Amino acid sequence: MPEMRIRAAVLERSGLSRPFAESRPLSIRELELDPPGPGELLIRLEAAGVCHSDLSVVNGSRLRPMPMVLGHEGAGVVEAIGPSVDDVAVGERVVMVFLPRCGECAACRTDGKMACIPGSAANGNGTLMSGARRLRRNGDSVQHHLGVSAFATHAVVDRRSVVPVGSDIPAEVAALLGCAVLTGGGAVINAGRLAAGQDIIIVGLGGVGMASLLTAVALGHGDVIGVDALDEKLQRARQLGATAAYAPAEAVEGGIRAPLVIEAAGHPRAFETAVALTAPGGTTVTVGLPDPADRSSISPLVLTAEARTILGSYLGSAVPSRDIPFFADLWRAGRLPVEQLISSSIDLDHINEAMDGLADGTQVRQLIRFPQGRSGD
Repeated sequence: MPEMRIRAAVLERSGLSRPFAESRPLSIRELELDPPGPGELLIRLEAAGVCHSDLSVVNGSRLRPMPMVLGHEGAGVVEAIGPSVDDVAVGERVVMVFLPRCGECAACRTDGKMACIPGSAANGNGTLMSGARRLRRNGDSVQHHLGVSAFATHAVVDRRSVVPVGSDIPAEVAALLGCAVLTGGGAVINAGRLAAGQDIIIVGLGGVGMASLLTAVALGHGDVIGVDALDEKLQRARQLGATAAYAPAEAVEGGIRAPLVIEAAGHPRAFETAVALTAPGGTTVTVGLPDPADRSSISPLVLTAEARTILGSYLGSAVPSRDIPFFADLWRAGRLPVEQLISSSIDLDHINEAMDGLADGTQVRQLIRFPQGRSGD
């Protein structure tokens, strides 16, 4: 199979000034994509979500090798299969997963608690699991983002970076299962282990936080309370089934408490709010990814005297091959309306404007939709 030409959003340099619509950190380029190697797949992208993990690379909070094709939350159709892949068929729809698991390292034996060691190393190096790079520009290598690089018409990924789903799962739903739902919903069921009759508070109602809220509502246990600084997100939370929704100060000063609190904002003040809203004996689960230089202030005495627990949860402490089918079945049953997370749809050419909307906090999940049809059509 020869190399192919694709269109992709390439980040050349991070830390440019806002608005990104003017500084244009991402440029749409034509790249060469090598065919899939052993254990790899060629995916035609159908939909990709725009997430804070992409923004954190654009604004410089997360340092990555460049140039890099961003995007880590996507879904598409398998167009070609490399050697040694025998459990996925051409034409299958797959969810792309930004943390591949080797299934053999010590971290992979923690049932989702720890990130795969080889997978994390490959992500940091901008490669696929094999150490290879399949993206090139004029013969020079271009880096992969988290093994996915979903801001492109096509991607070559490791087989361990996808989970097949049925064609009955729409592409826009499938895309969000791979990050927003897996991270937010996984924090509820895996790290938080929401129990029957238990109340829950979600602090930060972006895509991940709203996915936590949808999952908690779907489980139908106790009260589900949303907390966010933006009135429109509080209103949206109520529409999606939240028992109540409050601004941060209103919740803290009003004495609102729950035994399980999910922090999904990725901001140190949001983390402090989440701890303050956790009831004695309760658990605070943090899934947000703040700037590495950020710091929070909490009282160790409160942790001791009130028997509190604080847990970190990366990718919802999930095992994607196990958890994505679970969430897909919740959607099929009409209990998890994932499509309600989509605040707007865009094309690839408007990716810089999408980053501004994300940074402003006005969007829940922006979704890139790609033209349909097989390669060469």
